[in-house]
Order: sequence, then C-alpha cells, then structure tokens
Amino acid sequence: MPITVTILTPDRCLLDGETCHQVELPGAGGTFGVLPDHTPLVTPLAVGELRVLGPDGAVTRRFAIARGFTEVTREQVTVTAQAAEAAEEIDVDRAKAARGRAEKRLRRRAEDVDVARAEAAMARALNRLRVASAR
Repeated sequence: MPITVTILTPDRCLLDGETCHQVELPGAGGTFGVLPDHTPLVTPLAVGELRVLGPDGAVTRRFAIARGFTEVTREQVTVTAQAAEAAEEIDVDRAKAARGRAEKRLRRRAEDVDVARAEAAMARALNRLRVASAR
C-alpha cells in the first residue's frame, strides 16, 4: 500500500499527491520517516532535507525544506513549508552567495547584525547546498 505526499509553500505546490513508499522529513527533533498506515500526527519541521523513497528504498526525489509543518494521515503526508525547492531546481551559485553573505554578517557580530537571522540564513544556504550536491 503506497502513501501520497504533497508539498506546499506560500508560492506554489511542488508535489501534488505523488505516490511513494516512504517519506523522510526534517523534524524539529531530527529526521523521521513515514510509511503507509503511519499514526496520524501534526508536527513542526526544521530546516533540512525531505526525501521521497520508492519501493526499493532508493531516494527518488529530494527537496530542501525551510521550516514548516507536516500533517500525516494513514495514507498521506502533507507538508506546508515556508520555502521548499526540489534538488534539481536549486541555484548553487545563488546558494553559495547567500552562504557568503551570512558568513560575512556572522563575522562582523556588530550591534546592527541580527545574529539569529544571520544564523538562520546560513542554515538555509547550507541545507540548499547539501541537497543540491546529493542529487
């Protein structure tokens, strides 16, 4: 019995009920997997990689997720993320530039630098680079 996965952001729908055999998600407490007939739940997501797996356990799709929530039912996983990109859509040069800007702000540590925001930007950029390199 397969499970379906939908990934939504404020801008678009990245996946709309794609059938798979397992979904691995970046939970607030670490990565967790969802199989068909999973116990229903709603949980927050962290910055990380979402992986869609086929029947042989091989990863078929990868997405960079930037925080959000997931709702799991016995047959479906619905992700609502602040931002998400498929691995093949990630602009590596843009992600490297974002990492560089975040590094520069973190090195300054001046009064006018919002450290938490710079650290969040760094986490998103590093995640995008990690997901893009795994394709």
